[in-house]
Amino acid sequence: MAGWAAIAVAHAPLSAKTTIIHAGTLIDGRSPAPVKHMSIVITEQRVARVVPGFITETGADVIDLSSKTVLPGLIDCHVHLTDDDNHWDDPRSTTERPYGERAVVAAAHAKATLESGFTSIRNLGSPAEIDRDLKTVIDRGETPGPRMWVSLQPIGPTGGHSDPANGHGDANDPDRRFDVADGSDAVRASVRDHMRRGATVIKIMPSGGVGTVGDNPNAQLMTDDEIKAAIDTAHNLGLRVAAHAHGKAAIDAVVRAGVDSVEHGTFSDEATFALMKAHGTFLVPTMLTNYDLLRSVRLNPNRFPPDFAAKIANVSPINLKMVAAAHKAGVKIAYGTDASGFVGFSDEAQEFALLTAAGLTPMQAIQTATSNAAALIGERTSASSRLAPMPI
Repeated sequence: MAGWAAIAVAHAPLSAKTTIIHAGTLIDGRSPAPVKHMSIVITEQRVARVVPGFITETGADVIDLSSKTVLPGLIDCHVHLTDDDNHWDDPRSTTERPYGERAVVAAAHAKATLESGFTSIRNLGSPAEIDRDLKTVIDRGETPGPRMWVSLQPIGPTGGHSDPANGHGDANDPDRRFDVADGSDAVRASVRDHMRRGATVIKIMPSGGVGTVGDNPNAQLMTDDEIKAAIDTAHNLGLRVAAHAHGKAAIDAVVRAGVDSVEHGTFSDEATFALMKAHGTFLVPTMLTNYDLLRSVRLNPNRFPPDFAAKIANVSPINLKMVAAAHKAGVKIAYGTDASGFVGFSDEAQEFALLTAAGLTPMQAIQTATSNAAALIGERTSASSRLAPMPI
């Protein structure tokens, strides 16, 4: 990330006591330019205020970063903590590993993510309830890791990108009943069940994918009724919805239905961008995984199943151009890497270089991982929570 100032991510002590950070240079994630000599006042683990100059208060702890550049903790809106770096070299490393092993791997990845400066993430796909349980132990302070929004299993149709029987999975996978839903009633029930089991964000798979066999990334595999059922149900429950979507038909369908974010968005066009702007939809482009997959295929084409290699060669090269066009059109972009099998959890910051290559300024790139990402993952107010209280 040439041209960037050194970055220090400050963590407030976990106490109710006031902590003041003296920031030599502050990037707040909102302003168009850094500001000098600022104090960040933290009370009860919340930023209470940011004021000019280096102030002190009686009884407050002071963290002296007066020679450093300080910015908020970064947010990665698309990761898979339960996957590891040998995704295709050794299929057992992901799909055939016992859930206990994958939970240990996920905890290590959560620690690496936090140490890389990412203090919040959306985990968009996990077997069983591993991501939910990891979130629980992190929230309790029992293991280090970022704040987590968790989707549990993605939801999609039979034979789609979420179906464990498609590609490297197994038709007898016990999770398949949570991953697959056909018809709007089944989709509604699945969303409700995900929330019951602890999901804090819903992920749907309306298009085919790259890392599965036999499905077409360009094809819309969920019907419009299924898509609307998923999004309306989630929103009524106060949950936001992320949609894995490569093909234009699927992207346009989820945007019209009110989805909160489009993940990947590969074959979007100018009409799609206009639709996203009109609906306020975020794009989470995950360029880093596309870049690493394409590089791996070119270096070692025999490493992957032929169908997968062909899809990578088709999808990945256009990703950067799509993001450049989306940014030029004014689409809201939130940071996401799809860190899993190819992007290591210590390498998530490399997405910034790709964002600037797509035409974002360094400050705009930072905002995708701060204010933009925070706006995307923020809590949605459900219809039920807006009802006036009633006497019992």
